[in-house]
Amino acid sequence: MSTSGQKKVAIITGASQGIGAGLVDAYRKLGYAVVATSRGIAPSQDPDVVTVQGDIADPATGERVARAAIERFGRIDTLVNNAGIFVAKPFTDYTPEDYAAVTGVNLDGFFRITQLAVEQMLRQGSGHVVQITTSLVDHANSSVTSVLASLTKGGLQSATKALAIEYATRGIRSNAVALGIIKTPMHQEEHHSTFAALHPVGRMGEVSDIVDAVVYLENAPFVTGEILHVDGGQSAGH
Repeated sequence: MSTSGQKKVAIITGASQGIGAGLVDAYRKLGYAVVATSRGIAPSQDPDVVTVQGDIADPATGERVARAAIERFGRIDTLVNNAGIFVAKPFTDYTPEDYAAVTGVNLDGFFRITQLAVEQMLRQGSGHVVQITTSLVDHANSSVTSVLASLTKGGLQSATKALAIEYATRGIRSNAVALGIIKTPMHQEEHHSTFAALHPVGRMGEVSDIVDAVVYLENAPFVTGEILHVDGGQSAGH
């Protein structure tokens, strides 16, 4: 092992595109080694980026990711639970398959990998866990049918605070970034003007808006249990 053994290490889920890919780049710029995971992620040419293909809804994927971080780099300093899926349907139209898919990624995908990361952080005496959630949790919108998002991401926001308090005296912080609608490959361009109108500021967010928020939290040692809204004012009202 080279000097990479001394680097801080970040795990990013949902890392192949959009916000996840932006976070990989940002943590590398901060000098971290990165373990990046998603279902279709390609190998990296960067020796300080390890990619792990897998469905985060499967606990075995979380186990492989955590093992890769520890075997390759010797530690886990930050986990960003970025993987998530959003299915917008009227409540009574959700199918059992929709429910399984959304809870699988948004909740199961958070649970095992976070346990493993926190176990390693406890051994180190320090660490940071960040959840990516949605401002719909705090401010439901009649234009966006979102019960499954609120059910799952709302749970993550509550868990964010619970983790912050449980580990506050042991050097581990827990925070969340609650998003508005961000320009990512998930949203087709012909819908951008409709999505922009859902924000009081009249535009969609950029990937860089979210990445900058996570980097702020990374560099804020006195901040824990925070739900940072990066949503163009949605959580304040409309």
